[in-house]
Amino acid sequence: MKKKLALILTAAMIAGTLTACGGSAETTAETETAAEATEATEDETAAAEETAEADTDAEEQTGELQVITVAATAVPHAEILEAAKPLLAEQGYDLQVTVFDDYVQPNNVVESGEIDANYFQHIPYLESFNAEQGTHLVNVGGIHYEPFGIYAGTESDLANISDGATIAVPNDTTNEARALLLLQDNGLITLDEDAGINATILDIKENPHNIEFVELEAAQVPKVLGEVSFAVINGNYALDAGLNAKTDALATETSDSLAAQTYVNIIAVKEGNEENEGVKALVNVLKSDEIKKFIEETYEGAVVPFEG
Repeated sequence: MKKKLALILTAAMIAGTLTACGGSAETTAETETAAEATEATEDETAAAEETAEADTDAEEQTGELQVITVAATAVPHAEILEAAKPLLAEQGYDLQVTVFDDYVQPNNVVESGEIDANYFQHIPYLESFNAEQGTHLVNVGGIHYEPFGIYAGTESDLANISDGATIAVPNDTTNEARALLLLQDNGLITLDEDAGINATILDIKENPHNIEFVELEAAQVPKVLGEVSFAVINGNYALDAGLNAKTDALATETSDSLAAQTYVNIIAVKEGNEENEGVKALVNVLKSDEIKKFIEETYEGAVVPFEG
């Protein structure tokens, strides 16, 4: 009986031991499976975080650029701005250019706030426009200078200009003065000595050739070359008409002339917007060595970078 009982107890102990071992194996397997699942989840989370970071970096690199809007005349201003676009994009700005064919609307749209800045005019014109129109535009940077030129029309020899010859000139205050000063520098007329950059045809004191002046909106002057003896044309409108002051004009402003020192083309904004970061970036790019080189190589002296 004692032997039988001992055998039963032994068998029970062995069974219990086997059951315990079997339970430990299952628990270990379950634990290992859970650990593997946790590790996989952690790996997936880390991968997701890396992907999110990569997406964020990509957005920072390829996301929307800050827009800068500029009003400009076509040549050379809009062309120079086009050359500046990739340089500004590198700094996070999308330069958007609206081209105008007159000297009034580019100022009006900046005054109204429709456009951030404009690039087409010099300081005397800006000051005259403000005075006449009651606008509040300011200069934030000089970019280049365009020599005025006298171009042949139905006549081609300034030294032998005919009596009663017709000469087309811009009709706005500052550009007309500039044209008259150039004609005076070439001995065709004499102006009142106090007229300076405010000269008009009323300030002509001597007109030995009885020149008849045809006053037109600046953009229209190149269009009448076939109808007048000569025309004095703004640099940008000359370029727009396929003319180069350096190679095609009969006479141009010299680098030391009053005009050369005065009529630098500028970036203008509405007063109060001088500290706009986009506009500052625009001016810096337009004054950069890359854009200076573009101007020199593209216009071959018809447009000159401003060094001030």
